[in-house]
Amino acid sequence: MVEFNVILEKDEEGFYVASVPEIQGCYTQGKTIPQVLERIKEAIEVCLEADGENIKPMKFIGIQKIEM
Repeated sequence: MVEFNVILEKDEEGFYVASVPEIQGCYTQGKTIPQVLERIKEAIEVCLEADGENIKPMKFIGIQKIEM
């Protein structure tokens, strides 16, 4: 079993957006958190099937918000 870091954000229209930093182009959206989590699992599966050998999970350290 492999673990991936998923970043969850909420866009200006109220949709939740999930992305996987380790997998370029792996993201999805949903109206609820459970929906977006289910969809990101499906997106990860598709990405792994397409390019699984080149994907290397990273160790999560933290997130820092910076205002500018």
